[in-house]
Amino acid sequence: MPSSTPQYPSARDLMDALRFLPEEGQIWLGEQRMILMSLQASAFFRNELVTTLGVERARGVFIRLGYYSGLQDAELGESLRGERLGLRDSFLAGPQLHALQGHVKAVPGQLDIDLENDRFYSEFIWKGSFEVEVWRGRDTPSTPVCWTLLGYASGYATQLLGREVQYREVECLGCGDAHCRIIGKFAEEWPDHQAFSAVLREAPLIDELYELQARVATLEGDLTRRQHEDDWGPIGAAPAFREILAMLDSAAAADVPVLLLGETGTGKEILARRLHEQSQRAAGPFIAVNCAAIPPELIESELFGVEKGAYTGAVQSRLGRFERAHGGTLFLDELAELSPRAQAALLRALQEHQIERVGGQGVKEVDVRVVAATHTDLLQRVEEGHFRRDLFFRLNAFTLTVPPLRERHEDIPALAEHFLARCEHHYQRRTLGFSDQARSAITQYAWPGNVRELKNSIERGVILTDDQKHITERALFGDYRVPTLQRDRGQGLDERGRLSASADASSSEVTPRQQIQALFHAGLTLEDIEKEMLMAAQEESEGNIAAAARRLGMTRPAYAYRLKKYDLR
Repeated sequence: MPSSTPQYPSARDLMDALRFLPEEGQIWLGEQRMILMSLQASAFFRNELVTTLGVERARGVFIRLGYYSGLQDAELGESLRGERLGLRDSFLAGPQLHALQGHVKAVPGQLDIDLENDRFYSEFIWKGSFEVEVWRGRDTPSTPVCWTLLGYASGYATQLLGREVQYREVECLGCGDAHCRIIGKFAEEWPDHQAFSAVLREAPLIDELYELQARVATLEGDLTRRQHEDDWGPIGAAPAFREILAMLDSAAAADVPVLLLGETGTGKEILARRLHEQSQRAAGPFIAVNCAAIPPELIESELFGVEKGAYTGAVQSRLGRFERAHGGTLFLDELAELSPRAQAALLRALQEHQIERVGGQGVKEVDVRVVAATHTDLLQRVEEGHFRRDLFFRLNAFTLTVPPLRERHEDIPALAEHFLARCEHHYQRRTLGFSDQARSAITQYAWPGNVRELKNSIERGVILTDDQKHITERALFGDYRVPTLQRDRGQGLDERGRLSASADASSSEVTPRQQIQALFHAGLTLEDIEKEMLMAAQEESEGNIAAAARRLGMTRPAYAYRLKKYDLR
C-alpha cells in the first residue's frame, strides 16, 4: 500500500464552477443550485432532529443527506477532471469541493486507487469539521459525530469508482480524540458493511409509528378485555355447550389450527379468545379480523401486510395481521369469504409459517396459531369450487360446532342476567330486573340471532327503562310481536264475576301474514318450508304423487322434480 501523501491539484476549475447571482437570489455550483446556511441554523436543525427522532435515527438521516450530496458532486468532479486529469485527480475533487462548500478541510494521508487489481484505500485527516462545531455544548458522545461528512465521502467515492465504497471515522475530535481521521475501503472489506448499507436505506418514521400504533391498539384491547373478563368469558351450563368447552380446553395445549362452525351470533370469537387464554400463547397478542368486512382486493394486504409502492395509495409499508399476531393467535372470522388468492397465501402461511407482503421481495417468518370460524357449510363450498379443498383439510384438523342458543335453552336465563348486569353498569342504571312477562318472553323466544340478539335486546330494554322500574316485554321487543309470545288473551270475568272468554280471544284470528312471520322468526328458510310442505302432502296423499301435486297446486312433473331435488323419495 503506497505511503506517499497525495497532492491536491489546483482548485481553480472548481472555483470557476461556482457562480453567485445575488440579483436572482441564486448560487450555482456547476449545474447544482446551492444555498448558504449559517452554522447556528444548522446546529438548530441537527438538535431538533436528534430531540425528535433520537440519536440513531437522526444519524441515519444525516448520513443519507451527505451520501446523496456526495453522489451529485461526483458527477461534477468527473465532468471537470475526468478526461483532462484522470481518475485520481477526479477523486481528489471531492475533498476540495467539500472545503469549497465550507464543510471541512480534508488533509490527504494515503490514497491507493487501482481498479484493475481490485484495490482501493484512502485515508484523510479532517480539520475544522462543521459538525464538530455544531455538536459543541452537548455531552461528549462515545461515537463519532461527523455524520454528514462521512456520508458525503462514501457517496462521492461510490459514484466515481462505480463500486460501493464505505468510510469509517476511526477518530473524532468531537469524542475527545486529537483530530478527526477517516479510512475508506471497498464495502465488502469492512466486517460491518451490511449494517452500514442498511443505514443508507430509507427508513420512514411513519412505518415505525404505524407498527407501534397497531401494537398499542392490540395491547389496549387485551387490557380492556382483562379488566372486564366477564364480558368475554363463555357462559353456559347446557350439556352441549359444556362439552364444547371441554373439547376446546383440551385443544388449547396443542398448536393445531382450530375451525369453529356455527350460526352467527353464537359467540365463536369468545370461544377463540378462551382457546388463546388457555394456550401457551396467552402472553402473546390475540388478533381478530372479520374477513367479510374487508373488500376482496384489500384482504391480502390486511392479512399479510404491504410494501411501500405496491399499489396506488400504498404510501408506506404496513404490517399485516399475521405479523401483528406473531407469537400469539390470529382469529379469522367468516373464513369462507376469503378470495382465492388469499386462500392460497393462507395455506402457505399455515404450512410453511412464512408470509410475503404484497409487493414484497422476500418472505417473513411468522409464529402464529390460526383459529378460523364460519357460519356457512365449508364442505359444500368446497364441492361447489368456492373454497380450496387442501385449505379445508388443513384447517379441519380440529373442528368444533357451536350450538345455537335455541339448543341451549337452559342457558338463556343466566345469559340474560349477565347482560343485564353489564348493561346497567355501563349505562349507570339501576332497574328492578325483568318483569315476569318479560322473563317468560325471554325464555320462550327462539332467538334466531343467538347470543348477539339476546344481548342487543337486553341493552335496548335497559336504555328504555327508568331507574327502579321493571324491564317490560315491550321494552325488550318494542312493537315487534314475537310469534312465540302471541298469547291467548285467556278468560276474564263477566258482569256476574264468572270466568268467560274475552272478546279478543273469541274474535282473534291468526292471519296468513302472522303465520308467515311465525315461520320467519322460527328461523326456517324457504327450502325448509318447501321440504316440510312436500312431506306433509306426501303423507296426506298416502304416497300418491298425483294427489300430492294437486294438493299443492302444481303439476305432477314439478312435484316429482322437487322430491328428487330434496331426495325425499
